[in-house]
Amino acid sequence: MEKNAKDAAFDTTSTSIAEDHALGTTTIAIDIDPAREAAVRRKFDIYVVPISVIYLVLSTLDRNNLGNARVFGFDEDVGLKGGQFGNIQTLSSVCTVLFEVPWVLATRRWGAKKAIGTAFALWSVCTLGTAFVQTYGQTIACRMLLNAAEAGLAQAFAFLFSTIYPRELAGKRIMTTNLAQCISGAFGGLFAYAVQTMGTRHGLAAWRWLFIIEFCITVVICGVGLFFLPGEVEKAWFLTEEEKETMRLKKERDHMIRGQEKFERKWIKIALTDPFVWLLGTAFFTSSVAINGFGVFLPTIIDGLGYASLQVNYMTIPVYVLGAISLSIQVYYSDKLRKRAFFIVGCCAPVAIGYLMCVWSKDKHVGYAGMFILVMGLYPISTLAVTWITTNLAPDTKRAIGQPFAYSLANVSNLISGQLYPSQQGPRYVPGNAISAGLTIVAGFLYASCWFLLRRRNARKAKMIAEGATTNGKEGDQSLDFTYIL
Repeated sequence: MEKNAKDAAFDTTSTSIAEDHALGTTTIAIDIDPAREAAVRRKFDIYVVPISVIYLVLSTLDRNNLGNARVFGFDEDVGLKGGQFGNIQTLSSVCTVLFEVPWVLATRRWGAKKAIGTAFALWSVCTLGTAFVQTYGQTIACRMLLNAAEAGLAQAFAFLFSTIYPRELAGKRIMTTNLAQCISGAFGGLFAYAVQTMGTRHGLAAWRWLFIIEFCITVVICGVGLFFLPGEVEKAWFLTEEEKETMRLKKERDHMIRGQEKFERKWIKIALTDPFVWLLGTAFFTSSVAINGFGVFLPTIIDGLGYASLQVNYMTIPVYVLGAISLSIQVYYSDKLRKRAFFIVGCCAPVAIGYLMCVWSKDKHVGYAGMFILVMGLYPISTLAVTWITTNLAPDTKRAIGQPFAYSLANVSNLISGQLYPSQQGPRYVPGNAISAGLTIVAGFLYASCWFLLRRRNARKAKMIAEGATTNGKEGDQSLDFTYIL
């Protein structure tokens, strides 16, 4: 008898059927061959993960190079005074906070290709617009629109990965968000330095060329990358029919985690009243004051420590390289050991120490060394915080609301970090560095509280199961079938 594609997929998939006579229902347990499932994941690693890195690198570059542009004349040309640069960052962050949840919901509803493709088109136009701003007001409007377009990009990819990879493997893929920040930070400094040496061309200042060239690069590379993104992961263009069937079976197997295809309104209230969402979001907020300000203000910090402007951009490169190495190592072991809180809380220490070095010492070399210590913990915190909440919320609808909502709470920190380094507080920026250090210490205690909360939930479930309970009357991640990763 000939086999069709669906039969072929079942060749290495076993099913067991259990009948509940009291309820008159039948449950099918699907066991997919691990080798087949791993082979499908490798295809997503080849076609989707690199595209996420490219998109996130370029979007972060477009957003953070405003800090590099500031080093060579942006403030003077646009006429910024006092804390107006910080105001631009603060007001732009409002759009980030407001648009994160809608973008992730759009990704769930219409797929990654449509949602992320739309965001790409919008932020590219805003990047080009930045090159031609003439006033403070125009700059605010342009950057607010750019942040609104980019708001959900990282979270959209994190959500996409949560539908493809098992919970214990998601961290290495979600890591692309902060790996991209490291790459764009290093590349941004080198790129900005190269543009800076161009000087004024065709009547346009070097910082204006910075955004024009970024726009051209973004449109070409991300435009090509858009074709690689799947609409639905179960129908990805690069999968064979057998592989598509494997992904469909995986979705059925993970039904308890994934939930219904349709949007269920009940999960809005459940997600927004879950203490874990609020506690982790608050912890993420306190740690993100240091994280969000770092990319934009690192050139400002180094410049304030007394280095010449031409040195500032290339001196950021080794800092980001070390950050990428630390990020990769810690996320790898976090996935391998299935531990999140241990690494997150541990990473708070070098961040606080690095900022305090800048506070306590007037020596510019000590301040620069502090950036190296700081960056060893900076990026793993945010990557693992996003991974922690993404892989501990179920089903998809709750995750699509709770995950970006917690991230939005974190991004409220931009309203603070955008004000931490006004030019009048240079060259050491003692208040800003001290606040960043103090809030990072608070974050360590809050992340530890998240661990206690989830540990308590797991203990309650284990006790009920040991006592013979088959249900606790709850759904999604709070049901007895779900064990939180700590």
